[in-house]
Amino acid sequence: MTDLTNNQALKQKLADAGVKYAIASYVDIHGISKGKFVPVAHLGQMMEGSELYTGAALDGVPQDISDDEVAAIPDADGVAICPWNRQLAWFPGNLYLNGAPFEACSRNILRRQLDAAASKGYRFNLGIETEFFIFRDTEDGGFAPLSDRDTLGKPCYDPRTLMDNLPVLDELVDAMNELGWDVYSFDHEDANGQFETDFKYADGLTMADRLVFFRMMANEIARKHGAFASFMPKPFGDRTGSGAHYNMSLADIKTGKNLFEPDGDDLHDCGISKIAYHFTAGVLKHGAAISAVIAPTVNSYKRLVRQGSMSGSTWAPVFMCYGSNNRTNMIRIPGMGGRIECRAADIACNPYLGSALILAAGLEGIREGLDVGAPHHENMYNYSDAEIAERGIEYLPRNLGEAVEAFEADPLAKEVFGEAMFKSFVEYKKGEWESYQNHVSEWEVERYLKMF
Repeated sequence: MTDLTNNQALKQKLADAGVKYAIASYVDIHGISKGKFVPVAHLGQMMEGSELYTGAALDGVPQDISDDEVAAIPDADGVAICPWNRQLAWFPGNLYLNGAPFEACSRNILRRQLDAAASKGYRFNLGIETEFFIFRDTEDGGFAPLSDRDTLGKPCYDPRTLMDNLPVLDELVDAMNELGWDVYSFDHEDANGQFETDFKYADGLTMADRLVFFRMMANEIARKHGAFASFMPKPFGDRTGSGAHYNMSLADIKTGKNLFEPDGDDLHDCGISKIAYHFTAGVLKHGAAISAVIAPTVNSYKRLVRQGSMSGSTWAPVFMCYGSNNRTNMIRIPGMGGRIECRAADIACNPYLGSALILAAGLEGIREGLDVGAPHHENMYNYSDAEIAERGIEYLPRNLGEAVEAFEADPLAKEVFGEAMFKSFVEYKKGEWESYQNHVSEWEVERYLKMF
C-alpha cells in the first residue's frame, strides 16, 4: 500500500468520524503544541509537509527571519481526535528543512536518541505522572482552587474536594481513556487545587506526544467548566509543586523483555538489573545538566527544596543520588522494581528534550559500565550540609542559573541537542534567568521600601 493510499484511507476515516480540520502540530522550546488547521479535504497535502512555518516567530525554533521555512511532517501513528471538539484531529509532527529532518526540532532530537537505543537492541519505555492544578480566576485578578472548600492544610487524597472537581476530572479521564491511555487512578495531591492522573506507560516517543497533548487537552476541558489548568511547577510558596516523574526502563527491542528486571544480577538489592544500575549512574553523572531541561523554569527550583509546604516536606529531590522506594532521591526505584523514576522532572518540561537527554545519559552509563555506588534508603532531608559533603553527594542545581551553567558545560548536552538547539536553549534560558534577577518583586518592596 502506498503512502497516497494510506493518506486517502486516513482522510476517509477522519471524515467519517466528523472531523473537519486537522492540526499539523510540532512544539516550541517549551514543549507547547503549535500548528495550523487544515481542512480534511487537504489532508494529503498536509501529510506531505505542505504546512510551512517561520521558526524565528517562535521560542526556541532556531532560525533567522531570512532562513527558508520549516515544514511540519505529521506522524499518522500519533493522530488523536480531540475529545473536547471532535471536529479537530491533532497530529504530532517532525520539522523538516529543505527535505531533510530539521536538526533543532525537539521531536527529532528525541528520535535520534531512540534510534541510538534501537541500534543497541533497546526500546525506551516511559511513563510520566501528570501533576497539575485546576484553578478559577477570581474577581480581584487572582486565582483560587475551583472548590471553595479546598482549603485543608493537608488536602492530599481528600475525596470531598476531588468530588468537587469531578466534572472536570471525569471528562478528562474519559477523554484519556477514549484515546487508549488506560488511566488506572487519579487523586487530589498535596497542594490545594492540585491533582494527578496515572496512566499506562508507552514507548518514549508516544509518551512525550501524550504529555504535550495532555496539557492542551486539560486546559481545553477545564475552560468548559469555568476553570483553567495550570502547569506552573509551584504556584504556592507554602505548598508542594507539580512533578512529572519519569518512570523509565529499557526493553529488548525484539522480545519486549524488560531489561531492568533483575535476573540474578541485583547488585544493590534495589530490584533492578545490572544494566539499570549503569543507566542510573549515567543519569546521575549528568544530573545537573539534565535538571536544566526537566526543571526548565525559574519557578521549578522553588519546588526542588527540602521544606516549604504546610504539610511538611516538599516530596521533591534535592540531591543527585538514588535509592529504593525513597522519594528524597533524584532517582527512586519503586517497590515493585523493574524501573527507575526520576523525580526531579516537573510538569513544565519539554518531554522530548528531557527524555532525549536522560536517555543519552543512561546509554552512556551502560556503554561505559559506570558504577552507581551505594543506594540511599534513608530520608536524605535529615542530613546537614556537612553530612552531605562527607558522603560525597552533590546537590541538584539550586536555581535555573546554576542549571543552565551546568548544561552549557556538559559536552553531552551539545551532542544530544545539536549546535543550533544547544545555542538556542542556552541563550533563551540565560535570558530568562537574567530577566528574573532584574525583576523587583513584591517581596522586596514589602521588605525594603520603608526598612531604613
